[in-house]
Amino acid sequence: MSPLKIFLIEDDPFFGEALKYFLKQNPDFDIYLFKSGKECLSNLYKKPDIICLDFGLPDITGDKLLKKIQETNDKIPVIIISGQENIEVAVDFLKSGAKDYIVKNEHTKDILWNSIGKIRENLVLVNEVEDLKEQLEQKFSFENTIIGQSESIKSVFNKINKSINTNINVSITGETGTGKEVVAKAIHYNSERKNKPFIAINMAAIPKELMESDFFGHETGAFTGANSRNIGKFEQANGGTIFLDEIAELDLNLQSKLLRVLQEREVVRLGGNTKIKFDARLIIATHKDLAQEVKKGNFREDLYYRIIGLPIELPPLRERGNDTLLLAKYFIDLFTKDNKMKTITLSKEAKDKLLKYSFPGNIRELKSVIDLACVMSDGKEILADDLTFTSINTTDFFLSEEKTLKEYTAEIIIHYLKKNNNDVLKTAKKLDIGKSTIYNLIQSLTPQK
Repeated sequence: MSPLKIFLIEDDPFFGEALKYFLKQNPDFDIYLFKSGKECLSNLYKKPDIICLDFGLPDITGDKLLKKIQETNDKIPVIIISGQENIEVAVDFLKSGAKDYIVKNEHTKDILWNSIGKIRENLVLVNEVEDLKEQLEQKFSFENTIIGQSESIKSVFNKINKSINTNINVSITGETGTGKEVVAKAIHYNSERKNKPFIAINMAAIPKELMESDFFGHETGAFTGANSRNIGKFEQANGGTIFLDEIAELDLNLQSKLLRVLQEREVVRLGGNTKIKFDARLIIATHKDLAQEVKKGNFREDLYYRIIGLPIELPPLRERGNDTLLLAKYFIDLFTKDNKMKTITLSKEAKDKLLKYSFPGNIRELKSVIDLACVMSDGKEILADDLTFTSINTTDFFLSEEKTLKEYTAEIIIHYLKKNNNDVLKTAKKLDIGKSTIYNLIQSLTPQK
């Protein structure tokens, strides 16, 4: 934290200098001494953090000076130092917004030191809160969090924009790893509910027997092991947003209870009778087709229509074109910054390799691939060989584009030739083909003189 700028207004030169000298014992205190209220007011442009003023100044009384300071900036903490021990005067100042009232005596310096210390602690907390708010807004500004310029992602931006200005339920669908929770947070933290809780529940991660208690809470003694009251996730989300991820995994019995809760907007804890009202926006997500789950009998139709709201479908990474490269750069920058590394670039061959790969794990897989590539690179540039795809078999690498069988065969052979350092015999054995097939391919690719 920068030095604390303290204005000290005192017309008694001896007392003022004594206080200034005492306070300067703290190297983090930057003291400005003024002898009149006029000097103080003419220097407010310097933006003091704290003002300590004498009640009985020659040109203006303490109460009037306090008022003028507040008219300029009512957030500056003001400490009144006075020779009067009148309790009513002290109370009036405190009611008017002064942070403290200190009587002049042999203990003034110590009391002032402690008072400034407490105010400083509060200022630090206020600054931290402001910093967190700023970081929050930056972190979840969806234009910065959801990276991409493709038409498919622009459509997602459009729907997020429409959703943040209302309380409509939102249902987010998309393959695993496409960023469904990121979108949910972007909606919450850009809405009027952003200063209230965002409570996320992953249905696939909670044992079926614990779901009801986790959702709605329980009272002490509600079941064996319930030794204390538990506040459920819906109560915790009051005023904010509750995000139900992988909702298709929800047990049918609990689906009916969830439907009732959403209809009544109230919960009853297990083992209790009190109906507890709650106000929370609902956002759900799933990688499954809920409409098909309804047809299969795995999901209640009435609940489906209750929660579907505004649907947002997230495109898989393989359908987002150059967004893959934008995201790759983002993850490179993130990894190098977190690990205090110098800037790393992507070679042309690496870019081509990324664009050809189908990324079944989507954005989550891309981040993993890039993190590893940053480690495997020379620290300056990521080459194609630094990119390792481990989640699927090799042939999936080539199936991201529509090509003829002959073209795919050629790419597979070339891939294994490179992998085997152009060893034709080894490649032929690996692919169970004749050497002549490989030689014919090489000849067809060699420019004729």
